[in-house]
Amino acid sequence: MSFFRAVLAMFLVWPLAAAAQDKPLTLLETGLTAQGWEAVGRIDIGANGFCTGALISDRLVLTAAHCLFNRTTGQRFADEDFLFRAGLRNGRAAAERRVLRSVVHPDYRVAQLATAETVQNDLALLELVHPVAARGVTPFPVRTTVQRGDTVGVVSYGRDRLNAPSLQEACRVLNSTSRGVVYMTCSVDYGSSGSPVFAFDRGRAEIVSVISAKGVSEGGAFVGDVSFGVALGPKLDVLRDALSARDGRFVQAPGSATVTRTGPRRMTSEGGARFLRP
Repeated sequence: MSFFRAVLAMFLVWPLAAAAQDKPLTLLETGLTAQGWEAVGRIDIGANGFCTGALISDRLVLTAAHCLFNRTTGQRFADEDFLFRAGLRNGRAAAERRVLRSVVHPDYRVAQLATAETVQNDLALLELVHPVAARGVTPFPVRTTVQRGDTVGVVSYGRDRLNAPSLQEACRVLNSTSRGVVYMTCSVDYGSSGSPVFAFDRGRAEIVSVISAKGVSEGGAFVGDVSFGVALGPKLDVLRDALSARDGRFVQAPGSATVTRTGPRRMTSEGGARFLRP
């Protein structure tokens, strides 16, 4: 995969262009268009930042691990700094819940700059203080595998579309590595970190990955903007088990709070996700 390189996205404002065969973004700003997607929400972080997340049970929100850390200092945000706003559109949410506990994958390491090594474990769960039982908000099932050539979709918030989610219903998986990094043609932007990636088999949407970073492909079978996600499978099981066991080793930030500078990160509203393939 040497044809992937970093994207210098600090001045990028508009959503990334989709490939010609991919469907464009659809803004889910009405009750009709948003129906069925209410379990995707915006995760507000303090007063300034946000990511995207999705309910996989009435109390568990799936998102990216890097959303839980300050991008400059590497410090873990306090759980009370997070507010999950399910189905947020035009200033109203179907439900809003604070976070009781959060857990990141034990092999995730804090880094300002994204590489395959940081993306592959960029997974977190937020446990809400109270379950979400609002009408129409149905948690999504998850699927453990995603393969090259699969058609997937992404529902995400982003800069310039932070008040309603957008759906890209059809983009493609370019590759899924043995380490769990998923390369896709899906369109993402700042704030899209943690967005659920869906497969639509058997007539229902199932989460198969979580958006971690974005980049550009300069050669091979595809040339253009790409996104990077982390596959679920056993990694999600580790997070669920840690919460069930109240395992403080995983609930706390792993390793040092010092930011590791390993290569070009991130896609909260106050950062910029970049991916480097050296």
